[in-house]
Amino acid sequence: MDDVDLLERERRSLLGLSYRLLGTVADAEDAVQETYVRWYRLTEDERAAIGNPAAWLTRVAGRVCLDMLGSARARRERYVGEWLPEPLPGESAIAGSVPVDPLDRVSLDDSVSTALLVVLESLTPAERVAFVLHDVFGVPFAEIAETVGRSPDAVRQLASQARRRVRERRAGASTRAEHDAVAQAFAVATATGDLATLVSVLDPNVVLRADGGGRVSAARRPVHGADRVARFLLGLPHLQPTATVEPTVSADGLAFLVRIDGRADAVISLVVAAGRVTDVYIVRNPDKLTLWH
Repeated sequence: MDDVDLLERERRSLLGLSYRLLGTVADAEDAVQETYVRWYRLTEDERAAIGNPAAWLTRVAGRVCLDMLGSARARRERYVGEWLPEPLPGESAIAGSVPVDPLDRVSLDDSVSTALLVVLESLTPAERVAFVLHDVFGVPFAEIAETVGRSPDAVRQLASQARRRVRERRAGASTRAEHDAVAQAFAVATATGDLATLVSVLDPNVVLRADGGGRVSAARRPVHGADRVARFLLGLPHLQPTATVEPTVSADGLAFLVRIDGRADAVISLVVAAGRVTDVYIVRNPDKLTLWH
């Protein structure tokens, strides 16, 4: 197999890994491109000496993403308003880009959900890399150690810490069927404009976050509480009277695509626990909607 065939075969997996680590498709593509650059910087003899090129590419992509995560955190401190991961359509190739069966690890669908990626944002870069490489992609700790520059035991501890925090933050998460049923009730309540019904679908401590990236208007700060979130949502149609809302399948399950004059304007994703919506994510940043056009 020549280099072009090898890199093309591994591209989907590397893109999926990088997206899970970085949270946007554009950053993931940059990471994959840098990984390829590092492959081509090797001499022919160095490449020939690599027994498992796919594993080498995965380790290098993890290292590239680890470096990018440090600079990304600095950029997000200057980000206008809330930063949210880029939502993926349900049929996105990235969602199914794990080369191994995760078994009892996080499910493939959940591993690209906005809900999980938001939790991963709270981890240190090394914890995030260790968790994604091991729990999602099944990379052995010894290989991850080479990527993060720690001992295998230290990497095992990083993954354990990350796993514990993910479980704590995702405790009580609904099944896909439960999520979609509540999302349908949410849609009916918002469409009819019934404040009381919408409040009943929302958790009392629900939080709404919107990401406009400074490119378009969006709530700069989170909106807290069922009544405030419900009133915020019911007020949106008055701001965009020509907007249409379409149910759609996303990596989070049933979500809602907002279009204005046929153009994708926003994706609304929900987190559901104990039969109610606990989080509402509204992504309007045009840079994060390229897969929805």
